This record gives sequence, C-alpha cells and structure tokens, in this order.
Amino acid sequence: MSYIVRRFFFYLLAGFMAISLNFFIPRLMPGDPASIMFAQFRGKMKIEQLQALKQTFGFPEAEPFVDLNENLKWDSNEQFTDWNNNQKYDSKPSSLENYISYIKSLFRGDLGISISHFPQKVTEVISTGLYWTLFLAGISLIISFILGTVIGIYLAWYRDQKLDSILLPSLSFLGAFPYFWIAMFLLYYFGFKLDVFPIRHAYDQALMPSFSFKFITSVLYHSILPAFTMIFVSLGGWMLSMRNNMISTLGSEYINYAKAIGYNKKILMFNYAARNALLPNITGFGMALGFILSGALMTEMIFSYPGQGYLLLQAVRAQDFPLLQGIFLTITFSVLVSNFIVDIIILILDPRVRK
Repeated sequence: MSYIVRRFFFYLLAGFMAISLNFFIPRLMPGDPASIMFAQFRGKMKIEQLQALKQTFGFPEAEPFVDLNENLKWDSNEQFTDWNNNQKYDSKPSSLENYISYIKSLFRGDLGISISHFPQKVTEVISTGLYWTLFLAGISLIISFILGTVIGIYLAWYRDQKLDSILLPSLSFLGAFPYFWIAMFLLYYFGFKLDVFPIRHAYDQALMPSFSFKFITSVLYHSILPAFTMIFVSLGGWMLSMRNNMISTLGSEYINYAKAIGYNKKILMFNYAARNALLPNITGFGMALGFILSGALMTEMIFSYPGQGYLLLQAVRAQDFPLLQGIFLTITFSVLVSNFIVDIIILILDPRVRK
C-alpha cells in the first residue's frame, strides 16, 4: 500500500507541474493570438460585440475603443494600440492573476473557448477529435501490442531458427520507416492507383453518424489504411522488446531447472517466462496508451482523419492557446493516469514490488 501511496503523490506532483507548464509554455511562443482572432472579425462586428468578445476570452477592457475598419492591434505587450491617435492603453493583467484564474477554471471543468473554432468551447472541440483518435489509435495500439508480444514470445523460444532469422530483421527494418512514409505509400498505391480504399475522412460523408450497420462498416472501411499504417510501424518495436526480455528470462536458473525436470513447455513458456518478461512491455504499453490521445499527427494529416493530432496541428497554426492547453492537458493526464494504472498492475503481477 505504501508503494501505491508514494506513486499517487508522485503523479499528483507531476500533474501540478504539468498544469503549470501547460499555462506558461504557450505564452512564451512568438506571435499574437488575439490579433489573429480579432482580425477574423474586422469589418463584421460592432464595437459592442468586440467588447463582449474580449470579455469572453478574458481580455481586460481598454478605452477608448477604436474603429474596427481602422488598424486594430493587440501587440506583444498586450496593449490596445490606436494607430490613428498614436496612443497605447495599458491593459495587461499580471501573470499570477491569469494563472489563478486558469487554475480556478480547470477545477470548474472550463477550458475556455477555442479561438480557431469560435464560438465553440474547447471541451466540445476536443471531444470531436477524441472519439476518433481513441478508436483509431487505441485499436491499432492494442492489436500491435498483442501481435508483437505473442510473436516476440515465439521468436525468443525458437530463437536462431529460420523464422527468427527472417522475421526479426524484416520487421525491424520496416519498422524503422516513419509513419508518414508508409502512410503516403499506402494512400498512393491502394487509394489512388488501385482505388480499393477511401483516401480521406473517417466515414462516408453522405451518411449520418449512427449505430447502423452501414455507418459502422463505413467507419471500419475508412480506418483500414490509417490503422494498418500504425500497426505495421509499431509492431516491430513490441516484438523486438518482448523477444529480448524473453531471452533474458529464459536464461534464468529457475527456467533451466524447470526444463531439466521436464516441465510442460507451454505452461513454462506462457505462465512463467512470458509473465516475467512481459512487465517492461506493460510499462511501455501504459506510456503508449497515454500518448495515443495526441494521435498519430502525420497519419491523421495524410488521411484527413479528424482526430486529436489534426486538431493539435490546427491549434498550432492558429495560435489557439485555449485549444493547445486543452489538448496538452488531456495528453498529460492520460499519460499520468495510464502509468498509475500500470503501476497497480505491476504490483499485482510482480510480488517483488510489494516488498
């Protein structure tokens, strides 16, 4: 129990540090998100509407107002500049005030309003991509982990045989290719040239999202190429990791003793050797499980798949601080929670940790 308590407080501290970094790092980026946001509405809004927009995003008031048809700018010092009168009006709140307001909003579950998807809330924008990323990256991760682990177990048990000498270098070589290269090849060959798979979107745009058989099959059909890309590239890593861990475990004295007394091969392979060799892979799986919320950025871009990675790219391009913070916060806590769950699983599987 003391181990779990220590890990809990460690992740609690890590979460607090992540929240703080999540607030300060985007504000150190060059550029001016307010100018980008206000420029979208130049000539389309009345001054009263602009003031309401400023209050919505938490920008303090600045008087007097300037004409929206003239040059309106929120400069790097966070001041309104009236270029007609060459006057600046200081309206910069302290970083501490902003930070406290940010923490209070988090406890209310309020991540703010997205600049690039105005007037949608950040939580609404994130949820639209979260489901697709969880489906695509989550299923791909689980399949690649199971396949890689099982293949790694057999390659370690029958090491230095023909299958091991062929499969190991082949998957290791192909796994070295980046996601986007494999994705572009599959998209060109199977999408454009052979025209057997769709080249964009998560489902047929003529369909309405529902639990109908037609919609579900469309989702599965559209996910084949991006999912295969992610499985194909990550499979070699899981396989190689499990094989190496398994070989190290097979050299243990208790394994050699069990072999000498004629212990059942399958029970020895899976119940003893594989179980102990699996612990490092479970830790890696927990890390990977947390990071799937970031999405496979390049894969989602290439296949125009509406996941978290594509939203992250849009947020960076638009300097959408609220959306950036929301996505990073989601990724951070998914990693922390996943690792805490993995710590509990390891505690159950490995009695040595309890001591």
